[in-house]
Amino acid sequence: TGEQSPCLFQFHKDGFLVLEHFFTTEECDSMRNQIQRIIAEMEVPLHCRTEFSTKEEEQLQSQGSSDYFLTSGDKIRFFFEKGVLDEEGNFLIPKEKSIGKIGHALHAYDPVFKQITHSSKVQELGRKLGLERPVVVQSMYIFKQPGIGGEVTPHQDATFLHTEPLGRILGFWIALEDATQENGCLWFIPGSHTRGITRRMVRAAPGTSTCVEFIGSEPAYDNSQFVPLPISKGGLILIHGEVVHKSELNSSESSRHVFTFHVMEAKDTSWSKENWLQPTPELPFPSLYT
Repeated sequence: TGEQSPCLFQFHKDGFLVLEHFFTTEECDSMRNQIQRIIAEMEVPLHCRTEFSTKEEEQLQSQGSSDYFLTSGDKIRFFFEKGVLDEEGNFLIPKEKSIGKIGHALHAYDPVFKQITHSSKVQELGRKLGLERPVVVQSMYIFKQPGIGGEVTPHQDATFLHTEPLGRILGFWIALEDATQENGCLWFIPGSHTRGITRRMVRAAPGTSTCVEFIGSEPAYDNSQFVPLPISKGGLILIHGEVVHKSELNSSESSRHVFTFHVMEAKDTSWSKENWLQPTPELPFPSLYT
């Protein structure tokens, strides 16, 4: 793979790599069409419909939504943007415009997303990167809806997907529409993947009101260090598990649909028992290579 080495060098230097036109327009459209089918059949989860008043009911509701989140690792579930429901739990805007993301097992249970995740191009890229036993840990379809697609504050993926040792998590981020500075493209701090992590999200002790808690804190990042990475439809961004990245609020009229999944090099790696996401008997982490 001599010809690839400049790319790999760039990835190890920056902590990310932009591969334009990695997927075809047809592949992008097949994912977008499939997600519309999934939404059409969606049952809106109860915890989204109810806006409670009393403190106790509020806690029950947040517990309901946290259970819904914590047990979503081996299912296809729906997560909504803030402020899209009224007190009665009715949608203020069409439901397909109110979804923030769908996760976290599209790669396992949906034929279209499964095919993309395990496509020969992705497997070949894994081999070029030297991955020996890569497994897929989670996937998400992110909508970044026009006008309400919320910002994602600076973070490192390893905060949420912790491994021993670090450096074993890799994100594949696929633009299904052009991602621009206006509609919320990713921003990175090049080279920020070499300094470890300062914060971890862990499962909270049973009986606590929240389902997860954070250990440590996110440092104040210097905004001027972030570089925007606009990318056209079909482009792939490889994201090192420890590189610092963010995205801004979508203030434009156009959505920014993305399919993303995370892979772990399972060779000589242990997955943290404290991670929110855990493999289950129904869904052990599947091998990327088929």
